Amino acid sequence: MLKKELLHPYQKRAVNFILEKRNVALFLDLGLGKTVTTLTAIEELMYDKFIVNKVLIVAPLRVCNSVWEQEAANWEHTKILTFSNLSGGKANMLKGLQKRADVYLINRENVKALVEHLGKKWDFDMMVIDESSSFKSHASQRFKALKKVIHKINYTVLLTGTPAPNGYMDLWSQIYLLDGGERLGRTITMYRQKYFVRDFMGYNYEIATGAMKRIEEKIKDIVLSMDAKDYLELPERIDVVMEAPLKGELLKTYKKFEKEMLLNIKAEEKITALNAATLSNKLLQFCSGNVYDEDGNVHHIHDLKIEMLKEVIEDNPNENLFIAYNYKHELEQILKHFPQAVAIDKGGEAIEKWNRGEIKMLLGHPQSTGHGLNLQKGGNTIVWYGFTWSLEYYQQLNARLHRQGQTKPVKVIHLAVGEVEYKLMKTLSKKDIVQSNLLEVLK
Repeated sequence: MLKKELLHPYQKRAVNFILEKRNVALFLDLGLGKTVTTLTAIEELMYDKFIVNKVLIVAPLRVCNSVWEQEAANWEHTKILTFSNLSGGKANMLKGLQKRADVYLINRENVKALVEHLGKKWDFDMMVIDESSSFKSHASQRFKALKKVIHKINYTVLLTGTPAPNGYMDLWSQIYLLDGGERLGRTITMYRQKYFVRDFMGYNYEIATGAMKRIEEKIKDIVLSMDAKDYLELPERIDVVMEAPLKGELLKTYKKFEKEMLLNIKAEEKITALNAATLSNKLLQFCSGNVYDEDGNVHHIHDLKIEMLKEVIEDNPNENLFIAYNYKHELEQILKHFPQAVAIDKGGEAIEKWNRGEIKMLLGHPQSTGHGLNLQKGGNTIVWYGFTWSLEYYQQLNARLHRQGQTKPVKVIHLAVGEVEYKLMKTLSKKDIVQSNLLEVLK
């Protein structure tokens, strides 16, 4: 059983920040122990200061089921906390509400239903939003629901290591949940008008000159940012890009598809991309070797990535590999060619086997495995078979292995065959620079 004295000084600083400021955002880098930090603050507010009675933690579904209560049980001072899980279907949410507990866990998809069910009977006086960047959209139902009850909550804690995966526009709704619009404006329109300008086409917004600094100044009093490299000695991370460029007829077909947004499969069968967003996804599918048609049928194009993965396995015979895929057809192709591979299951059995070193190839999707999982015991090599446009998912998944407790250098291998994948990696790099600058300023 771990004792409170084992908390790092930076974690104690974060605990005090919560206690003193009441409504705060902890932009903590991955692996800095945000869960036990927040649980410690909850325990002090409930059992030392007696000023919080009922806590709601909003988190990704897998995190609700496998992180918070389990982490509390590991520490002597937080094992006193009792939990009730409201995640899953509505019936389970209603059943969980009937249980008396200190902390109630709910997946973000259930937030709207919870607010509507409780109505004026809302009695949570503290709220924690784990991975608050999932509330970055001001138009989402989950954000609109919480807007109705934030005035009833005395303590709110936002937790994320990726607060602005797409730029500073992502900040408004998150900060609004802390101050009701006091710092960045009462509406998203006010925020846009004050800090952004339209691009030359008039469709998108770009940050105005000098606006970054003004936004940072506005929010720095309620934001605490910490970078893992300043507090932890993490092993080296080695990024590798393996290329097998499209050539010959494949390249011609790709270029024609990119230009005409039309892919000929057979004599009378075509796949059409109706807009630029659809085209980018279809091109990613093309690079992976299979493309979906409008009816969801899969059409095989090539095996370049399968061959690249075979090469990775041959070059790393003693390594356990975590394989990140994007599309279902990628998962199916990998399982077809590598029977020894195991996909992450809902029950978590595969994760347990991986961490015991019993699985040589573990397959996971970044959206479902990017948060809350500790996979560093099972291996130290990540292979990006299929790519994601989300900086948040990309960083979070890499951090499943490159985190505190990892004893070996972590190798991140990217399998790239087409231009869209090269562009995607550059886009993620640019997003990372913007977010890194924000986090650096808010330290």
